[in-house]
Amino acid sequence: MSMQDASTGVALWRQVADGIERGIAKGVFAPGEKLPGETEIADTYRVNRHTVRRALARLAERGLVRAERGSGTYVESQRLAYPLRSRTRFSEIVGAGGHEPRGQLIGASQDIATRGLARALGLKTGAPLVRIESLRSADRTPICISTSWLSAESFPDAGEVFASVRSMTKLLAHYGIRDYRRASTKITAAIADATDAARLDLALGRPVLVVDATDVDTVGKPLITKRSRFAAERVEFLIENS
Repeated sequence: MSMQDASTGVALWRQVADGIERGIAKGVFAPGEKLPGETEIADTYRVNRHTVRRALARLAERGLVRAERGSGTYVESQRLAYPLRSRTRFSEIVGAGGHEPRGQLIGASQDIATRGLARALGLKTGAPLVRIESLRSADRTPICISTSWLSAESFPDAGEVFASVRSMTKLLAHYGIRDYRRASTKITAAIADATDAARLDLALGRPVLVVDATDVDTVGKPLITKRSRFAAERVEFLIENS
C-alpha cells in the first residue's frame, strides 16, 4: 500500500510528482533544464529518496522528464518540428530550430538484400549491402534511431565514413553525391523495443513513430533506404507538399 499524507489521502510520491509538474508548467524548470538532485527534492518535500524516485519514474513515463545515466534528470524539451518534404535533412532541420545536431554510429555491418530491400534500392535479391545503425540527437536529447542500407558496391567502407563524418549527407558527399531527394516516406506507430528505448532514453512501453524512407539522386537512382524510429513525444511531423 502506498504511503499517504494523512490530511489529504494522496500518495506522497504523487504529491511530489504533481509539485514538479506544476514547476514545469510555470516555467520554474525550463525545457532541457536539469532538475535538482534526488536528495534536494527529498528535503524540499520532506520525503525519502525512494518516494522521489517513484515520482520521477512516473513523470518519465508521461514524457515530462528524462533520466540520463550518471548525469541526472532533465525536463523534456518542447517537441521538435520536423518537416517531411522531398528534401529532408536531419542536420538542417535540427539546426534551423536552434539546436545542435549530433550523429553517432552505433554499428556498421555487411548485409544481404532481402526482396524488399532489393526492390527499394533497385538491386538484385542477395546483393551485398552495408547496414548502418545510428543515433541522432538534438543537443543532449536523443531524437531517433536509424537503420540505413546502402549498396556495398556503390558505397564501399560506408560504415567507416559515417563514423568519421556522422552525417548521411556528408557520407554521400564523400562519394561525390552533392544532392538527393526523398522518393518515398511511410509512417507507422509502434512501441519501442527494449534496445531502442534504452538508446532513446525512453521508458519501456513508450511509443515511437517509425519512418520507412528511400532517398534517390537527382535522376532517380536509389541511394539509401532506411527505417528510423523517432521518440514520439519529442517530435511533431509537418507534412509539406514541396
